Amino acid sequence: MAAQPLKSQAQRSSPLGEITSALPSLPTRLQEVGRFVAANDYDATTRSMRDLAAAAGADPAAFTRLAKALGYTGWDELRAALTEARRPAQSSPFSDRAVGRRHGPSSDVALISAKLEAEAKGVARVCAQEIARAAKTLHRARKIWIAGFRSCRSVAELLNYELRLFRAGSVQLVGGSGPEDLDLGAFVANEAIVVIGFAPYSRASVESARAAHSSSAALIAIADSAAAPMAGGADHLLLFEAAASPGFFPSLTGAITIAQSLAAVTFSLGGASARKKLQDTEARLAATSQYVAGKG
Repeated sequence: MAAQPLKSQAQRSSPLGEITSALPSLPTRLQEVGRFVAANDYDATTRSMRDLAAAAGADPAAFTRLAKALGYTGWDELRAALTEARRPAQSSPFSDRAVGRRHGPSSDVALISAKLEAEAKGVARVCAQEIARAAKTLHRARKIWIAGFRSCRSVAELLNYELRLFRAGSVQLVGGSGPEDLDLGAFVANEAIVVIGFAPYSRASVESARAAHSSSAALIAIADSAAAPMAGGADHLLLFEAAASPGFFPSLTGAITIAQSLAAVTFSLGGASARKKLQDTEARLAATSQYVAGKG
């Protein structure tokens, strides 16, 4: 197949879109390489061509041929385009959500009411069946790792705390006791990795998902979109609504609901053993006076 005429960056569409559009006209081997790149675009931007070829079961030169068939000068230019396409579209994702303060005696109450309504609608769309299936994976897992970064750290810490109340020895927060990369390298099969994220997605969340795939551990993604870069290939995708709620910052209400539901069902699946461990934890907390008595 003759290479397409070279295009300027201004003329180009999305590189993934170019690959998808060109697939039918590519030779069979280049179609396979193109599909691999489209399905693993994060790896394509971070791994060497030799590593990619080994993972795809292809000749490294096939990646160069694919790039030239799409009109690029070579693999390096196509990879640069893929990297650029993955950059956040917004440099100000939160301030761009902000709107001017409404005027009027009830403007603040109106904002709160709109936010509460949006949160309720978002929670109502959370899929209970998917959470139940994911909880079974957590129940079976030898160890549970929980990865949440930046604002999602609060959700990760909540899930970590609730699960540790009855599974203290087999639940760990990624980066909770040292550098994150040491934890990512410790993932193994028969474990479950919960990764939490919403746009704009943290690099650490994507790296955590990638490490889960590499280790053959089960990946549970709690995300705002099926297209989230840390959700690709997840064993369980638990979606929540982040963007619909008014206010300068996206909503984590759905993510918190999912986290607490996961903990509740995992505890229920644990039966008498989980209940006994929870009671032991409660007894230890009481013995060390961790709580103060409320006024009766």
